[in-house]
Amino acid sequence: MTSSPTTDPGVGVGVVEIYVDPACPFAWAASRWLAGVAERRGVPAIWRPMSLAVLNECEVGGAHAERMTVSRRTGRLLAAAGDEAMRDLYFALGRRLHSEGRALSASLVGEALQECALPADLVAAMDDSSLDDVVRRAHRVSQEALGGTGGSPITVFDGRAYFGPVLTGIPGRDEADRLFDALTTLAGTEAFAQVERPRSGPPDLAEVA
Repeated sequence: MTSSPTTDPGVGVGVVEIYVDPACPFAWAASRWLAGVAERRGVPAIWRPMSLAVLNECEVGGAHAERMTVSRRTGRLLAAAGDEAMRDLYFALGRRLHSEGRALSASLVGEALQECALPADLVAAMDDSSLDDVVRRAHRVSQEALGGTGGSPITVFDGRAYFGPVLTGIPGRDEADRLFDALTTLAGTEAFAQVERPRSGPPDLAEVA
């Protein structure tokens, strides 16, 4: 799903793709950032699925076990809903899981499906293991786009992919625009590969004006 042009487009950007897992709060922060910039600038933005559960399937238990369960179940749901529903359903789930801080449940998914005008019986897809191969293939596409192994989100600027941005909050409008311009500049720099700084704790997902 793309946005209609409203203001000048981003510097040198034709289309941005972002691979996300609904269980990941960092992907939610990045998605809120990208959605705002894309809407204001008329930059085509496409949301695609990836899976932290597949990425971390060799790990059993641990502190992130619950999140991996959410990843697995929502991944199946997105697979059943299909590509056309990806963006709207991802945002309907994300608002409830991250902005509202609710636990994944059949009723939560039912609300999200209703919001997106999708069939209510899709809720059963969360527990349909026959969809796991579809989830696995979608995840493989995300890793192939990156050209390596990476978590959520993976962002692709005109065909050049990076893991991230990993945001510890949702930027306000001016900061969001500056970040977008900086990232598109880096994406257009052939020699650029990676930059990173330490972070700690989950992101602050409060919206900033």
